[in-house]
Amino acid sequence: MNDGNLECASENNAKILIADGHCDTIHLFCKPKGEYSFHVENNTGHIDLPRLRRGGVNLQCFAVCCVEPRYTPCGALRRTLVLFEHFAREMGNNSNNVAVVKNLDELERTLNGGKLAALLTVEGGEALEGELEVLHCLYHLGMRGMGLTWNHRNELADGVGVGSAAGGLTAFGREVVSEMNKLGIMVDASHLSPRSFYDVLEHSSSPVVVTHANAAGVCNHRRNLDDSQLRALRDQGGTIGICFYPPFTTSAPGVNLDHLLDHFCYIAERFGTGMLALGSDFDGIQETIPGLEDVSHLPALTAGLIKRGFNMEEIRMILGGNFLQVLGKILKEQGT
Repeated sequence: MNDGNLECASENNAKILIADGHCDTIHLFCKPKGEYSFHVENNTGHIDLPRLRRGGVNLQCFAVCCVEPRYTPCGALRRTLVLFEHFAREMGNNSNNVAVVKNLDELERTLNGGKLAALLTVEGGEALEGELEVLHCLYHLGMRGMGLTWNHRNELADGVGVGSAAGGLTAFGREVVSEMNKLGIMVDASHLSPRSFYDVLEHSSSPVVVTHANAAGVCNHRRNLDDSQLRALRDQGGTIGICFYPPFTTSAPGVNLDHLLDHFCYIAERFGTGMLALGSDFDGIQETIPGLEDVSHLPALTAGLIKRGFNMEEIRMILGGNFLQVLGKILKEQGT
């Protein structure tokens, strides 16, 4: 990719609102002082404030993951609360440049004010430990999105890792989805088994978001969505955040940016550009695509979309507009 395309893409990124629906950076906030600091550029990890700025990101969703075996079935809530505190502390230390957003008014003010908008999510309904009241507690602490499971079976649903015996949403899972809709919490259908996925689409009255997955028609990985799922998600009004994890991108050796762009093109050609978004999964992936080594390289993705023939309005919606539109239908206004 020539320097002229990248320079043009960098200029465009500075003018476009960019939203990333999923990263796992919060676990880095727990590292000892000197190993990682969010406010300076690091040699470790994929995301920090300087690199987010260079990538042009305006809204970053930060996920708390609590599904490691040592925290389940007991301890997931405690782990979630510890990570919530690390997130709050790190965001507070950078309050001149970052604002945690909890409603539409805060999101709009933050985006218009030039700060990074940070939205707190949870990956794995294990954090609820079977209690609906905990959902309300996490909401009061700032959680505005939750993935129901992480590949496994839990009290809400079955994940893709359960295999052919996987069921769908449990009665408690349906109750949780309904309550998330009422509160204004984003329902994340990533990691769900097919039956759970369709149950969520049927049961949710708000648009459903798959924050980090790709097209199975391009790369047949269990975590990617097939055409029937993509069509159903589009018809329900949801979005899919295209994930930068190489195993979700291609099964061929020598992954490159063109393999990732194939997913954008495949979905756009079959289902339109209106459901496309970004879900990098940065800091939750063990390897990266050459040219997208961290968030500062997002202009390379923009340049690739231009090269593939997407116009600037389509790119504006893919990089952030579609996700922000859906988020606007989920979050409540301040005071409601």
